[in-house]
Amino acid sequence: MKNASISRPRRVKAGVACLMGAALLGIIGCSDSEVGDVSLGLFTTKDIKIDALQDPVVTGVTCHISSIEADLDFSDPSDSSIACRQTGPITAQMLAAIDKSDAGEVIFKKSKSVFFKNMKLRRIYDEASKTLIYLSYSTKETSGSYKHSLSTVPLWETAAFSQAGQPSS
Repeated sequence: MKNASISRPRRVKAGVACLMGAALLGIIGCSDSEVGDVSLGLFTTKDIKIDALQDPVVTGVTCHISSIEADLDFSDPSDSSIACRQTGPITAQMLAAIDKSDAGEVIFKKSKSVFFKNMKLRRIYDEASKTLIYLSYSTKETSGSYKHSLSTVPLWETAAFSQAGQPSS
């Protein structure tokens, strides 16, 4: 009986360690959208990861987001940078299918911590200038600020631009 009571705490510790390891692998696992991985040096576990994300509705737009990932930490830094460009056709049908509210819509979400911190990518439409706005931001305050980055894709000279100003029939 005495041996059973000693081994039970060890089994619990081993189980907790396995769960934490699995959670950590989920955080640091390679993304299928990753196109770049730059080491920040020999004596650090932090890397700059670059993801290429195609807008799921406006498929003619691709956004590249760079962010720091720390392989052995429970939380990645919140800083990120974004650049979005037109990489294919953008049609009036695509534009008609997006959320045109002031808040727009979240089109991508990535966990950055086991403590509920996420990085989100939101698409917002600026009707006055016929421009798609892509906002990358952290959902957790860091050093008194919610980290964010912005990129725009003007619809000038696209099929969506020429038809966006015409009344629908």
